[in-house]
Amino acid sequence: MLLRQLEYLTALARERHFARAAEACHVSQPALSAAIRKLEAELDVPIVRRGNRFEGFTPEGERVLRWAYRILSERDGLTDDVGTIRQGLTGRLRIGAIPTTLTTLPLLTVPFCAEHPQVGLSVLSLSSANIQRRLAEFEIDAGITYLGAGALPHLRAHHLYHERYVLLTTVAGRFAGHTSVTWADAAHIPLCLLTPDMQNRRTLDRIFDEAGAEPTAVLETNSVSALYAHVRDGQWSSVVPHAWLRVFGVPAGMRVIPLVQPTAAQSVGLVVLDRDPEPVLARALLAVVRHRNLQTELDRLLPHHVGRGTLDERE
Repeated sequence: MLLRQLEYLTALARERHFARAAEACHVSQPALSAAIRKLEAELDVPIVRRGNRFEGFTPEGERVLRWAYRILSERDGLTDDVGTIRQGLTGRLRIGAIPTTLTTLPLLTVPFCAEHPQVGLSVLSLSSANIQRRLAEFEIDAGITYLGAGALPHLRAHHLYHERYVLLTTVAGRFAGHTSVTWADAAHIPLCLLTPDMQNRRTLDRIFDEAGAEPTAVLETNSVSALYAHVRDGQWSSVVPHAWLRVFGVPAGMRVIPLVQPTAAQSVGLVVLDRDPEPVLARALLAVVRHRNLQTELDRLLPHHVGRGTLDERE
């Protein structure tokens, strides 16, 4: 068995097409097909379902594919680990983050890059389900996602901070002069919210439900920047994580007000595959996590922003 055969197999899983997989591996399609057939012969199991086109993997093939991901990842980990002895930490750290946490990621990546200047970074905006899938398939090294009450299968989770929620609304609106707003009251004003397929929205819907209310979502989007842009330029409000204030701040003519009854928070954490030894790049990122207190850094935003507002510059 050759590592190249496993690379062909993972390329086929990624491309779902023999010709595209061969092109990605810079070989001819017959060469790629022959290598996979040879692997099937060596293992004495059918790996690929074949027809006029690629039709997927057999049950045995799915298991072989999982081993292929792991073996190739261990190969890369060995290369990185040995390379650090000669030239320090190198390679590319691949991080997947749910969209609502992207504004906090520089609190980890900037000090990481300062400590390891020869390491490149790839940051992807992914759903929580895609983070788990890509970690399992060794396509990313770490993920930033919400941590639920239950354990995440095959992953190690490291708590980063509790996401708190505030109402972003107009200075002269319904809640002018309020120092706090209940979730039930916030549900009755026109809101811009993320789409129901996003975990942040499901979290907010659960909190609204606990308050016996259903939010009035006049605009839904799966883009954080689109949400903020509509709130800034329209006369709508939104419920936002306090971490967003770090990058987006409070638009002119608006203010942020704490939400109460209930006072809610959601745990955000870093997740990596549960494996020993940990890959060298993931281990280096975890070292940064252990030396940073993201909760303190983010909670400093609230006293600075809460209750403050400016007149709309367009007036």
